[in-house]
Amino acid sequence: MAGPRDATSVSRRKLLAGMGVAAVGFSFSGCGRGDERRLNFYNWQDYVGETTLADFRAKTGVLVNQSFFASNDELFAKLKAGNPGYDVIVPSNEFVTRMREADMLEPIDMGKVPNFANIDPAFREAAWDPAPRHSVPYTWLVLGIGYRKSRVQGTPDSWKWLFDSDLYNDRIALITDAADLIRLGAKYMGRSLVGVDAQTAQAVADMLARQKPNIRRFHEDDGQDLLLAGEVDLVLEYNGDIAQRMREDSDLAFVVPREGSLINADTLAIPRGARDLELAHEFINFLLDAEVGKGIAASILYPTPNAAAKALMPAEYASNPVIFPSGPGFEASEWGRFEGAETQRLFEELITRMRAA
Repeated sequence: MAGPRDATSVSRRKLLAGMGVAAVGFSFSGCGRGDERRLNFYNWQDYVGETTLADFRAKTGVLVNQSFFASNDELFAKLKAGNPGYDVIVPSNEFVTRMREADMLEPIDMGKVPNFANIDPAFREAAWDPAPRHSVPYTWLVLGIGYRKSRVQGTPDSWKWLFDSDLYNDRIALITDAADLIRLGAKYMGRSLVGVDAQTAQAVADMLARQKPNIRRFHEDDGQDLLLAGEVDLVLEYNGDIAQRMREDSDLAFVVPREGSLINADTLAIPRGARDLELAHEFINFLLDAEVGKGIAASILYPTPNAAAKALMPAEYASNPVIFPSGPGFEASEWGRFEGAETQRLFEELITRMRAA
């Protein structure tokens, strides 16, 4: 599920989201007046609207302390050690399953989230989070190849150009997430990204080891910035992040490779040990409001599952082929799912060894 951005833009993962919002560093006690209600929000960077949190404060008088995590693994590890005081978190769908299994999430009282009615019916039932629900959908996203058109020959519509070619030697950036690398490598090899066996996982790790001399960087979800800065010409990144940078540089583009990719969702959830369950529900319901969702979608440029918010967006949002991909590659894509800690450990060990070699 989920890097630094320049100061003038926003995207999935450095926006100071409104006056009075604590967004750099994190403290449960140093922000606001002593008698002021506060909510502690643990989020990806660049993942709310420009005024979302200030609007919530104006409406409710509640100050939102926002802090950031860089990966789902970081989120999981922080909360596995015990919730230090977060009220609402934004785990990706696979980690909702993992956190449910570890009893790390509070069930959501859907009667306190009436704006759930704004969610597209296609997203109201989730295999990763069956009833009783422990999350609600916030965005969805797909991995693909971001590229600089003037530096690439044609459309790089295959994972080959990232995983199995020296054509763009030292001009490639891949994400660090081990499970995503293994699963997308399996897609390139013509296999499903669900149920990747140990032999296939090893084959992918071997392929990436051969490719490593051509890879300039393994990035922490800031590949779009490397692309914008001209440090690389091809990057494995999320559609929304590349859509953001395309707004700044018309030479950038995005494609879902023809072999298919990984689709995920980011969600809103309440961790065990949340300080104020009522306020957490109120905040989640606020984020699912149609107008609020519109502001979020307009800022972060990720596809929203909020049908009411999407209906308020201009036509160029819904018709943007980067935000809402289509075609053979997208049709061949699959939803990711958590397949157990043992599988996760295998993927992480293989990629760790590959990168250390």
